[in-house]
Amino acid sequence: MEKRYWFVFCCESLVLTKDEDGNYAIPLGKTPPTETKEWTVMQELPELNGIPCTAYSINTPINDNGTLCTIGLRESYNVLPFSHYNMAGKAAQLLYWDSCTKYCGVCGAPMKRNSIISKKCTNCGKEVWPQIAPAIIVRINRNDSPDKTPEEDQILLVHAKNFRRSGMYGLVAGFVETGETLEECVEREVMEETGLKINNIKYFGSQSWPYPSGVMIGYTADYVSGEIKLQEEELSRGGWFKRGNLPQIPDKLSIARKLIDDWIGEE
Repeated sequence: MEKRYWFVFCCESLVLTKDEDGNYAIPLGKTPPTETKEWTVMQELPELNGIPCTAYSINTPINDNGTLCTIGLRESYNVLPFSHYNMAGKAAQLLYWDSCTKYCGVCGAPMKRNSIISKKCTNCGKEVWPQIAPAIIVRINRNDSPDKTPEEDQILLVHAKNFRRSGMYGLVAGFVETGETLEECVEREVMEETGLKINNIKYFGSQSWPYPSGVMIGYTADYVSGEIKLQEEELSRGGWFKRGNLPQIPDKLSIARKLIDDWIGEE
């Protein structure tokens, strides 16, 4: 077998190699870096820089033996080249999909691999592919000064109750519902979560979000009217912030940070 990258997951943690200088890397070798079983599912991935890639999951945690260690997928963003982190995200999503599609949702019979990214029911023939959950995220801009001076620019930042850090603020976001466009979702989420009316909705960019299997679609919009009335089930704090008084904001990993950094650089 030729050398390949091994994207190994234990629960939500990624198995990496660590050298004497403290550098992390995806295991590269001809054989799996950990013990595998007969029933271990080997998920093939696209090549990375011309090198084959395979992903699989293990149930038994590994001991940090100085060579192998585990690190959260989010945290791996800070220690891996982006292309490697991005492939790890793809691997995590495909492994999650495999674990959730063992049996047919129509008749309950076992599912069997039909291709690298599809399965077929062994009884009724139902075919399934990995599904992605789309979500929007929006930076809302406000400037109430008559001459629209940059010093008066503000953006809406909110603290969601599910944020891992108590002091962090981010942007309004939410999942797209059945039957609505992305722009309709932006308007609905902003109204539901903050009570504000917006316009001038513009596409900014998108980002794969493998937590566990989503894609974030970023937008910008302008404030029109309304007072902030937070949706208490999801948000605990929120307000308008200028460039000079920003609170703790998301890490570079997220498209939320890219949207905020883009605004900071607009002066």
